[in-house]
Amino acid sequence: MELIATLNDFLWTYILLAALLGCGLWFTWRTRFVQFRMVGEMLRLLADSGTRSEQGRRHISSFQAFVVSLASRIGTGNLAGVATAIALGGPGSVFWMWLIALLGAATAFVESTLAQLYKQPHSDSYIGGPAYYINKGMRCRWMAILFAALITLTFALANNAVQSNTITGAMERAFGLPPLWVGALLTLMTLAVVFGGIQRVARVSSVVVPIMAIGYLLLALAIIALNLEKVPHVLRTIVENAFGLGQALGGGLGMTIIYGVKRGLFSNEAGEGSAPNAAATAAVSHPVKQGLIQALGVFTDTLVVCSCTAFIILVSGLYEDPALNGIQLTQSALQSEVGSAGPVFIAVAIFLFAYSSIIGNYYYGEANVRYLSQKPWVLTVFRLFSGGVLVMFGALASLDTVWNIVDVCMALLTACNLVAIVTLGSQAFRLLDDYRQQRRRGIRDPEFHRAQMPDIADRLDCWE
Repeated sequence: MELIATLNDFLWTYILLAALLGCGLWFTWRTRFVQFRMVGEMLRLLADSGTRSEQGRRHISSFQAFVVSLASRIGTGNLAGVATAIALGGPGSVFWMWLIALLGAATAFVESTLAQLYKQPHSDSYIGGPAYYINKGMRCRWMAILFAALITLTFALANNAVQSNTITGAMERAFGLPPLWVGALLTLMTLAVVFGGIQRVARVSSVVVPIMAIGYLLLALAIIALNLEKVPHVLRTIVENAFGLGQALGGGLGMTIIYGVKRGLFSNEAGEGSAPNAAATAAVSHPVKQGLIQALGVFTDTLVVCSCTAFIILVSGLYEDPALNGIQLTQSALQSEVGSAGPVFIAVAIFLFAYSSIIGNYYYGEANVRYLSQKPWVLTVFRLFSGGVLVMFGALASLDTVWNIVDVCMALLTACNLVAIVTLGSQAFRLLDDYRQQRRRGIRDPEFHRAQMPDIADRLDCWE
């Protein structure tokens, strides 16, 4: 475990931090600030999205693809991850989570647009993601195989262990339930969904995600309203701590930035290469549509849900207690505001948040297992291992163990994806220019055909 922790620190301190911020700035500039200028278009597309049928087959709608990606985004990172960042990096880590989200939305747009461009038809939906655009777009099969293996290890295996670990910790504190019992129940519930494939994952996510997000948001807004006089102080604390002002330790600023970026990425996943797997499943008339909707998902996750958790913790002041970390810090903070019902509410919320993340993470793994092998037995073994063995392992493992494993896997995965989207980014920029031109001509529903990009038309399996 010490070796993993050392590797984790090296990757995040010297490589990923600069790469994520650099790519975010570059994509923001090249897309002419798409994540800010086109927010209205994002909301319009989300409102207009519906289930489309092509050649008698039912496909995943743009909204369903959005909530599948949100199912993975909105989870442990929003409740336990934010708490961990604040406990270890201080209140200033929240500022760096916001910054990585603002810049990362442009990165999310590029990767999801590319996933749509290079998607492939499948039996019950489209299928795609970084492994597919690396193979088709970069024509680099070894790197595509590496990415598929890394994302399967990161999301369907390591991340699911984190989600399970957080659920059992919350349930044990709120209800005194043994981790073994909770882990067994969670395993059965997960297996029941994952054996239904992407259609069942999409249906469950489209119900659970909106309910849990709206409920948690309303509670957080109520707490903020009751502590309105503390909000200016909280904001000032975040900004001062973000730049090391008033910090006692000389290395405090570095830790603040690193934990903010790490937990921000774990939460919103921009640039990590995960959300494109869900984005590729949508049936849309132009790749940019899903790119815009996925950029909106980054804002929803970090600027809304993560901020809610951060304000609850900072208003309570309990982040200064060294004995509290992870989901226990969030539960204690909420208990200080709403009484004994706080830990119970968080336990239920984290169950919904993390359970939806487990099934969302599972699908990312399935899409890439299908890329690695078309044999049915391979997928069956993967489902049993992801939805069964790793969920139970996470329920019984220690918090530090599962977080260190996830951080290393996430760093390697992100580095691989960033190389791909920087290489292929010009194609996403061309698609965005085409979409904007069609909208300027008054076309409400822009369309794309592969003949519009003749230089890569032979690599595209859809968009006839």
